[in-house]
Amino acid sequence: QVHLVESGGGLVQAGGSLRLSCAASGGTFGGLTMAWFRQGPGKDREFIASGGLTGETYAAHVKGRFTISRDNAKNSVDLQMNHLKPEDSAVYYCAAPTSLVVFVASPGSYRYWGQGTQVTVSS
Repeated sequence: QVHLVESGGGLVQAGGSLRLSCAASGGTFGGLTMAWFRQGPGKDREFIASGGLTGETYAAHVKGRFTISRDNAKNSVDLQMNHLKPEDSAVYYCAAPTSLVVFVASPGSYRYWGQGTQVTVSS
């Protein structure tokens, strides 16, 4: 059974940084895309970043501030978040698929989800 476990969330001041990590167990995703999404209160889950064999993709509002990285040996994916803004506050989720992903920004492309980690950015 596949499990994804996120860590690294917390409270940070605007302009600060956080690094989120997601460890996968019960499956290997080295050849597949893994992604990060977030969901704020009352909002839909939104795409943040993805990383796979074809490279990385970022949402426009985080590009240049966030960096996704994969460690296939550890079966993990990290999200380095710099220059954080209050509007970045949300629960952050990592996601993994069961096969090749075409639409990396679509939540429906991913089968497995972590439980989420809260990120709160104070102004």
